[in-house]
Amino acid sequence: MRKVATLTAAALLTTLTFTVGVAQAEEKPSQPPGSTSSAPPPEVDANSPNLKLEDGATLAPARVLDIKSVVEDLGGEERREDTPSDVKFALQAEVLFGMDSAKLNPAAKSRIQAIADEIKAQGATNVRVFGFTDNLGSYAHGKTLSKKRADAVHNELSKTLGPDITFEVRGYSEDYPIADNSSEEGRKKNRRVEVSFPRGESADSQS
Repeated sequence: MRKVATLTAAALLTTLTFTVGVAQAEEKPSQPPGSTSSAPPPEVDANSPNLKLEDGATLAPARVLDIKSVVEDLGGEERREDTPSDVKFALQAEVLFGMDSAKLNPAAKSRIQAIADEIKAQGATNVRVFGFTDNLGSYAHGKTLSKKRADAVHNELSKTLGPDITFEVRGYSEDYPIADNSSEEGRKKNRRVEVSFPRGESADSQS
């Protein structure tokens, strides 16, 4: 009886640990809301028996689930991602702001104007503007700075796009890095403002 009780307690502890782990994962997803993952696809073992069809089974018709096109300029200052449903621009903070600043520099306005033109071309009415920092400094400071930078880009976009656009503006500090924060090259990529919006049907039909 003592052995049975011990096994039952161990099984219960395992179950509780698994449940808590799931809850924590749900609280903080790997990507901010409204974003798609840029992680590479998982490796697949072509020889796995689980990939073989059972006798009499047939494959469903092929269909495209998701295609992502990524274009990045040579310096990595600007990155564009296109999927069948969304367009996302990521601008490095250095091309928009001074160090530890949320004030747009003169060169930033032309880059933001180009994004505004694309939003108009897509006919989008819902736009997400998310700010991010690296992991240097405190999390609280990064939270404030990333939100102020997202606000600055939002304000510049709204001047061109007018009142008919619904914006979602957030600052995420060091959350959701897209590169390794252990190097300056990686931190530079993580210090960014992302602008994303749905693709328009009219733009799809013209492409």
